[in-house]
Amino acid sequence: MSFRLAAYALCVERGSVLLVRHRSGNWSLPGGKVEHAEDPFDAVVREVAEETGCEAVVERLLGVDSRVIPAAVTHAGTEHQNVGVFYQVRLVSGELRPEPDGETTGSVWTPIPDVARLRRSSLVDIGLALVREAPATGHVAAVPVGGLVQY
Repeated sequence: MSFRLAAYALCVERGSVLLVRHRSGNWSLPGGKVEHAEDPFDAVVREVAEETGCEAVVERLLGVDSRVIPAAVTHAGTEHQNVGVFYQVRLVSGELRPEPDGETTGSVWTPIPDVARLRRSSLVDIGLALVREAPATGHVAAVPVGGLVQY
């Protein structure tokens, strides 16, 4: 089994959420791997800058999600655990752009009702649930995967 610690940004303004499109065609939240010896708080700010071209400030911790992705659907063919730390962020400067030489091919503001029609990572649904439900525990129920919702 492989393991990854990641940090994700949920940025909501005027009823829209900031999403990034990955080379796979899936939409997701800005974010990614926490590097060795890096704080997840710093990682989410770095990832937003890398993937969108914008500077973000963290407003609050939303929660933590742990998921095991079955070997049958991973690129490596082995079971993978991803622990994601979700932060609510606000953009303070910059212009949206694709990630240079990276995995992200674009970033856009998407009206929240339109998210349901997108082929997306389940991370998007988890992040929106964390904002909507604001659980004191920082934990929401697992998001069912299938159809437009991918691992």
